[in-house]
Amino acid sequence: MFASQGHEIVDNIKSVFRVVVPLLLYFIIMFFAVLYLCYHYCVPYKVATVQSFTAASNNFELAIAVAASVYGETSREAMAATIGPLVEVPVLLTFVHALLAIKSRWYDPKTEACGCKDD
Repeated sequence: MFASQGHEIVDNIKSVFRVVVPLLLYFIIMFFAVLYLCYHYCVPYKVATVQSFTAASNNFELAIAVAASVYGETSREAMAATIGPLVEVPVLLTFVHALLAIKSRWYDPKTEACGCKDD
């Protein structure tokens, strides 16, 4: 499916950006909003990490399957669905590096407990 949509992605780069920009915003907002909420409520680092990645990830596999079966493998809907995983993987890998930087600032390195407030 990715190979068959390759020419569509190159030929319709404006359509690709119309899909990529909202996806990037979604990933960034969901990931960092959940991470901040976990920090605010003093959720341990390991749990905050899992929750942040779970909130930011999607079920693109299901979306691709539905788009391909309903609209056809060469449709524009299927093309839009194939862009999601192409964006998701590099963004989530970038979040790994962001989490490592945030960990040293927000969490105690020995206990991995949050350093926000003592209640």
